[in-house]
Amino acid sequence: MSTFPTSLPGGSWTLGDLTVTRFGYGAMQLAGPGVLGPPADRDGALAVLREVVSLGITHVDTSDAYGPRVTNELIRAALHPYPGSLRIVTKVGATRDRQGGWPPARRPEDVRRAVHENLEALGLDVLDLVNLRLGDALGPRPGSLAEPFETLVGLQRQGLIRHLGVSNATAEQVAEARAIAPIVCVQNRYNLAHRQDDALIDELADQGIAYVPFFPLGGFSPLQSSALSAVAARLDTTPMSVALAWLLRRSPNILLIPGTSSVAHLRENVAGAALPLSGEDLTELDKIG
Repeated sequence: MSTFPTSLPGGSWTLGDLTVTRFGYGAMQLAGPGVLGPPADRDGALAVLREVVSLGITHVDTSDAYGPRVTNELIRAALHPYPGSLRIVTKVGATRDRQGGWPPARRPEDVRRAVHENLEALGLDVLDLVNLRLGDALGPRPGSLAEPFETLVGLQRQGLIRHLGVSNATAEQVAEARAIAPIVCVQNRYNLAHRQDDALIDELADQGIAYVPFFPLGGFSPLQSSALSAVAARLDTTPMSVALAWLLRRSPNILLIPGTSSVAHLRENVAGAALPLSGEDLTELDKIG
């Protein structure tokens, strides 16, 4: 089994002028079931966030849509005033409905309101990084991002945002955003079984732009899960550990944000990402995609 590392796996990456650990933390799972409402164990959620900082993780991913507002308020309760090294990344472009859906909210007034709501809930004067969420719950959708992205650029010029990124985006939308203003990251669905962004990852790495996969284990078919499980069994570890370790090895610009509501699981994820993978392991894993 994986032993706990003495330092965070993957080292660090620079988002513009902000240095973050490549192993980060995604706060979405701190909200209630379906990412709605408060957590069943508020003290446990606060303990996870404090352990994140204790472990030296400096990249926390959130959104005011989680809850809504729940995860941001938990982050503020647990960690404010924030350590100088901590970078909080949030996103705008979607809201919640009573059925638990994620309807788009990308009109200029929606984007401006969301940025101010994130600032208020987190207790910040400036947001380190704001990602514009595109597409829908099924994935990216084609179409121009100019209007909402230009709204974010305007807020950046006002001093409310340091850096910009895009989420759930097509390669064409990434290119469109970059033509409007610099971006420092792309946050898309990607894992061993869903590798549609391979070319985009390599292109972004060449440009010094981070790629942040979300749901790193989601969506495996039984066959693909069996292949992953076989490697994990040989290494006497978990499929999640292998998947996280593979992502860190895939490209130096990949940043991890696995989420959890458990301190023990958080530490397990850190240890798993540090798992050494041999050339044989990597060859076998690459066949999954």
